[in-house]
Amino acid sequence: MRGKSENPVLPLDHLVLRGDDAADALVLREGVLNYKDLRTRVSRLAAWLAQEVPQQGARVASWAAKGELTCLLPLAAARAGLVHVPVNPLLKHAQVAHILADSGAAMLIGTPARLKTLGEGDVPHECRVIEEPAALAAAADLGGHMGPSSVDPQALAAILYTSGSTGRPKGVMLSHANMWLGAEAVADYLGLAGDDRTLAVLPLSFDYGQNQLFSTWYAGGCVIPLDYLLPRDLVKAVERHGITTLAAVPPLWVQVSELDWPAETAGKLRRLTNSGGALTVDLVRHLRALFPQARLFPMYGLTEAFRSTYLDPALVDTHPTSMGTAIPHAEILVINDAGELAADGEEGELVHCGPLVAQGYWQDPKRTAERYKPAPASSSYGGTAVWSGDRVRREADGLLYFVGRRDAMIKSAGNRISPQEIEEAALATGLVAEAVALGLADERLGQAVHLIVRAAPGAENPEQELPRKLMQELPNFMQPKVIHWRAAMPIGPNGKIDRTGLQTELAA
Repeated sequence: MRGKSENPVLPLDHLVLRGDDAADALVLREGVLNYKDLRTRVSRLAAWLAQEVPQQGARVASWAAKGELTCLLPLAAARAGLVHVPVNPLLKHAQVAHILADSGAAMLIGTPARLKTLGEGDVPHECRVIEEPAALAAAADLGGHMGPSSVDPQALAAILYTSGSTGRPKGVMLSHANMWLGAEAVADYLGLAGDDRTLAVLPLSFDYGQNQLFSTWYAGGCVIPLDYLLPRDLVKAVERHGITTLAAVPPLWVQVSELDWPAETAGKLRRLTNSGGALTVDLVRHLRALFPQARLFPMYGLTEAFRSTYLDPALVDTHPTSMGTAIPHAEILVINDAGELAADGEEGELVHCGPLVAQGYWQDPKRTAERYKPAPASSSYGGTAVWSGDRVRREADGLLYFVGRRDAMIKSAGNRISPQEIEEAALATGLVAEAVALGLADERLGQAVHLIVRAAPGAENPEQELPRKLMQELPNFMQPKVIHWRAAMPIGPNGKIDRTGLQTELAA
């Protein structure tokens, strides 16, 4: 366990108060905002939001690429007493419709092209839809001002939707304190400073994607958001903007490691941070050779508690497969099957305790009770803990190692994917009678989606039509890499489809 915060925990919108007025804070296509500009824009957007959505605690969703709106809205909504619901810009209408309905969003602000894909019935009647340019223009025309909030830091500030192993995406409830302490923790162990420049590559709808903004601003540094088209765009951005900090997921690191990096450009990077899956030993060694001056931070986390562990860069070369130890403000326990602290080297469940633990799943007490349970008696924090379902072991030197994932979640290219959601989309086409989605090991993706299906009787051209229909209904990261057609599905002793048998067969 790392020590408790020595600094006061404040409402999330106070992050913009920390930087020097004249220092660069945010680099947009339209120009550079210093901290004084950033404070003005957040204040102005918050005043407009408060006028348009006066109900305290109402949810405001965003569905847009990285830009002024998506970078400022998390803080502006918090200042206005609202709850931000960031929607992954890669999602398509069915997933967006579920998030809007489930969260009870009062407003959706999005890019015009994305909003045009929403059909009748996708947007609840009580949810206003506003195009991103119109919202920013209205906030500017209003010219209002809203000072820093004085809300209780334990109040709800955001709902981040993440897929479970079954069912549709569930909304993780994050308080101001959760995100403030997450920013402080990451800024602390990464050693971020006011002269750091962070290339924000990860989606801002992810917990660590948002933290790219928050931790950098906590340290008084500058954020450069980037929606890249090609991995080579990262090399150009690092050179152009003098980037010091780069976060990515393993599949992107594979691509990054295959690029031609001029030594001077590579030398600008001070730190590399990894999330969304484990780095292979070969990839660690390749990155260390390519960026010898950069500190490499492998990390493990889960949206339900933000981040749990990181590996000290000084240990990466000698312990490349370790998850490391607890981050600041986190207490990480390994609990064996008897419900007791596991011995050194003994496998157990990773249990996360402390103030980074989120408030549960939005309007889902059943699934909240399954994951959020009382902390073990051995916890120094007590209260509610996240029981991750992940199997780990702690060695005598205190370092943690990942053993396996208990649930059936597919983790591909840093995305957590619900097998059931893919299966439901396949069945909804009417082309298949049965469907099973599995994740199989893939060198570039971590896991690749494989879909096993049995054609529906009488279906016309199902092998040609199914991929086309799925492309219309599912985002790219959920698309099956391979579709396996079967005349019959294997049945297990319980009368259900033998998913384990299929997994074993396809992995062979």
